[in-house]
This record gives sequence, C-alpha cells and structure tokens, in this order.
Amino acid sequence: MTFLHKKQEFKPQELSDYIAPDCHGLNFYEIDTSLQDLLHCYMPDDLRQHLEPHYRRLGELSGNQIDDWSRDSDRHIPVLHSRDARGRNEDWIEFHPSYRKMEDVAFKDFGFHRMSHREGVFGWSGKVPPLGKYVFQYLFGQSEFGQLCPISATETSAMLIERYADEETKEKLLERMFSQDMDQILKGAQFMTEKTGGSDVSNIELQARFEDGNWRLYGEKWFCSCADGDVALLLARPEGAPEGNSGLALFAMPRKLEDGSRNPYRIVRLKDKLGTKSMASGEIIFEGAVAYPLGKVGAHPNQGLKLMMDQVNFSRLSHGVRGAAMMRRCLNEALTVANYRKAFGETIIDKPLLRRQLMKLMVPTEQALSMFMYVAVNLAKGEAGDEAAAKRTRILTPLLKFRTARDNIRVATGAMEVRGGNGYIEDWVNPRLVRDAHLGVLWEGTSNINSLDVTTRAIARAGAHEDLGEDLTRQIESNGSLPGQYAGQLKGLVDQSVKFAEEVARQGKETHARKAASALYHATTATLMANEGAELGAAGRDARRLLLSRMIVDHKLVAGNPLSIESGEFADVATDALLSDAPVSLEEANRILTL
Repeated sequence: MTFLHKKQEFKPQELSDYIAPDCHGLNFYEIDTSLQDLLHCYMPDDLRQHLEPHYRRLGELSGNQIDDWSRDSDRHIPVLHSRDARGRNEDWIEFHPSYRKMEDVAFKDFGFHRMSHREGVFGWSGKVPPLGKYVFQYLFGQSEFGQLCPISATETSAMLIERYADEETKEKLLERMFSQDMDQILKGAQFMTEKTGGSDVSNIELQARFEDGNWRLYGEKWFCSCADGDVALLLARPEGAPEGNSGLALFAMPRKLEDGSRNPYRIVRLKDKLGTKSMASGEIIFEGAVAYPLGKVGAHPNQGLKLMMDQVNFSRLSHGVRGAAMMRRCLNEALTVANYRKAFGETIIDKPLLRRQLMKLMVPTEQALSMFMYVAVNLAKGEAGDEAAAKRTRILTPLLKFRTARDNIRVATGAMEVRGGNGYIEDWVNPRLVRDAHLGVLWEGTSNINSLDVTTRAIARAGAHEDLGEDLTRQIESNGSLPGQYAGQLKGLVDQSVKFAEEVARQGKETHARKAASALYHATTATLMANEGAELGAAGRDARRLLLSRMIVDHKLVAGNPLSIESGEFADVATDALLSDAPVSLEEANRILTL
C-alpha cells in the first residue's frame, strides 16, 4: 500500500537506533495511497489532475515544515497582553512566529478559506468544490489541528455574512474576509458559549441594545474560539426580546471600528486547554461593543439560532475532516513504529495481537476518509439544487462528527500504545494527538448532542434517513463488480440500520440514539468502501477497500458472542493483505470475501 507497510532493515549502530522513528520528513500526500485512489472515485479527472501538484506540495509541507511549526506552537502557547505601555486596554495576543508561518500557508499560499467561495484559486477556472478544499484541510490537519479552527471560523463567518448581512455590512467586511493578502485579511471567530451553557444556548444572557443608530453588546462570553479574530460571530438577546431560543439574534462584531479604534470589548484571560494549545481561546467582556446584525433583529421571533446552524453544520463537517486527518497521522505513526521496532526476537508487526490492534486503527481511519468524501460530494450536489443530496448531507454531517470524534480518541490512544513508553513523552507527536483528539467530542456538540441531532431532527423532522438508505441501496444494486452474496448482505444491513434508526426516532428512545447513529454510520461506510473497492478493482487499481468493508460488517454490524472464539480465517487473510505493500486485485478481494 505504501512503504510504511515495509519492515525496515534493522542494523543498530548505537543504542539510539533501537528507538523507532516517526513520520516526520515524509510527504503526507505521496504516502497516502488510500487518498490517491479515492480521488479517482469522487473527483472529476480534470479537477484531480489540476489539484494533485498542489496536494503533493502541501503533503511535503505537512510532513516537514508544518510539522515543525506545529510542535513549536504547541510548546510556545499564545500569551495575552492586557494593556499597552501607556496603560490603555489595548489587549492583544502574542503568537509564536511558527504559528504565523502556518497561517501564511493556510490563508495566503493555499487560500483554504477562499477557494470554495471565489474563483481563481490555484488558477482553477471556477470555485473549487468542497471536496477539493477538504482534501487540503485533511493534509494540513495531519500536522496541525488547532489552526483548522480559525480557518473554518473565517470561512463560515464570511459565508454567513454573505448570506444574511445587509449590503453595508458586506461592503465593510466580506471581501477582506476572503482575502489572501495577510495585510488585509479579516480572520473570523465564534464567541458563543456563556457560563449558562454551551450546547443549550437558550439561556444566553449577552444583551444587544440599539443605541445611537448602532447595535451594542453588553455582558460576557465564557469560551471564545479564536479570541484574536478580526470579526466574531455571536448570538445575543436584543433588549426586550423573549427568553429562550426565539429571542436570540445573530451579530458580526469587528475587532476594530471603522475609524481604526478598538471596539469596546476586552479579552480578560485565555483558556488553559488540554489540547489545541496553538489556538487562543478566551473569555470576553463586552462594554458596548458595536455589532452588525445578520438577518432581521428585533422581530419576534428572532432567527439568530436558525441562521447560526448553517455555521454549525459546516463546522461539524470540518471537525469530521480534522478527525480523519488526525487518525491518518496516528495510523501512519503506528505503522512506522510497527515496521521498525523489535521485541522478543521479532519485528512487532509480525506479532498476531499487534496486527489485530493495527486493524482497529486502520478500519476507523479508512471509514472517516470515505465518509467525509461522500459528505463533501453530497454537499456540492445539495448546494446545486439536489434536494435529496441536501437531505443526505443533513444526516451525514452529524453522523460524521459523532463517529469520527469518538473513533479519533481510540485511534490516538492505540497509536500511542504501539510506540510504547516513548508515546507518552512530549518529544514525540503522540501526546499531542491524544490531547487534541479529545476536543472533537466537545466542540460543535457532544456525542449525545450529535446523535440526538441525527434521530430527533434529521430523521424525525426531515426524513433524511430515507434518502440516505435509497442512495446506498442504489449504489449496491448498480455495482456489477460486487459479489452477489455480499451485495445482498450489505443491502440487508442498510435496510436494518435505517429501520432501526427510524424506530428509535419514532419512539423517542433517546437512550438508543448513539446506537442508532453508529449503526447508520457503519452501514454507510461499509457500503461506500465496498463500492469503492469494487470500482477501483474493476479499473485495475487496489480493491482492498472491499476487505475493509467486511471488517466493518463483521466487527461493527453483525453481533458476535463475546465468550466464543470467532472463526479467524477471513480476518487473518484480510489482515495480511491490508498490511502488505502489494495491491489487492478485484479477483483476490472477492476470493478473500468468501472465506
């Protein structure tokens, strides 16, 4: 598959040679043959060929300079300066120079925030579709996770301003938010959470008052992402508005006023976070800060929360891509160690139990890659007017966020274990991967919030499960390269998972929401990977995703007896194929499927 699967010749010259290396110095695009193969499945040839040199360039940066800069930024965290030399409240945040270098790559050189909204990035004649953009973020995120938050915040904030702000506000902010000129760019932020709660915003107390022709904000926010942002989106309650969600309005608040003076709000401290230390999160006090309304404000009800959910859904998709990126880095680290490290007379990748452990890292990593590509394609179709695709995106997005966030923690921990005691030492990337992985189950909704979004909203209100089930069934039925018996099993599992999730939603069984969401995710990814493997194999490429598909079926969807020893023939043969460098032909994949 890649040279990460090859055992390295072990000829120690000194004691330090016994320590396994890491992935630093590799090109993260060139070693990722799964990504390269799937681009043939999901991306038009002309776009793929145009973007591949840029993916390769970013892969080289991610495996080298960005990896170095990210480690610097994790060690040298942002510092808040509350006042200037003359005692004025001109608070500013000092970042390590390495953080600024990563900003230059993301915003200036590659235009992550711009490419899907303005034409001409990389010389492409139109806007780069969402899939093209998310592949860039996937490569970047394998080295730097924290900065993907301000990247996403800038893009989604600009998107909401473009959709819902008045023309005067757009004139002030919009084009600078999409700029790639680092002297002109306005980077975005989201200031949402208050002491009264995070996911439940109905108790928000930040007040908006209309004074002297402007909306001004009074109060505080408890957890503000990208505290140094130039334009922050936030929810506030207009004076006199009712309690609850219906009283909330959405605002865009600039850091600087039109005359260049500081908008009257203060960053009172930065959060001492477990992970994503490179990115500054803080607490904000508002002392009459000017803010521009998005949508109608003061109406009863206000629509701020409804408008803000556009941003939440895009942010959840971005989180899923980040989870996929981090899992890929974890898997690559584990494979590098396993093919180098010796214990008890053998390279540890030859140890049966370690091989099984590597499968537990590989399967969720590959699931996440297939899933975010499928979501991105449906997002593009939905934005082009395909209502069924839009409904699929509605259910797929929380599914992706829910499952990748949870899987990322297990994969990061498992990869640390493969490295052994060194994996617990901050000289290596593993501790940061473990720390950063835990963020996914907290931001943009906990696991409970996202699974309930699937059952109580996407299914119970929108009926999106039906569109998902129909598309997955269509894929299976139209793929003539799938073995008939396995195709039939997949169709049955899709049908069962859709019906089970519908029943959970219909009965309001909240305690089963996670189970239902997991079933849908696993049935979806098993189907996608089977079709991908068959399509690639029929084209003469690697069909190994068929084997990964059955791994999902056997271990995630088909109940087993925990007190029995399951038949290991398929698992053993498939594991050998998946941990080998040699591509798997369609004929060989179909043969192994029958074991």
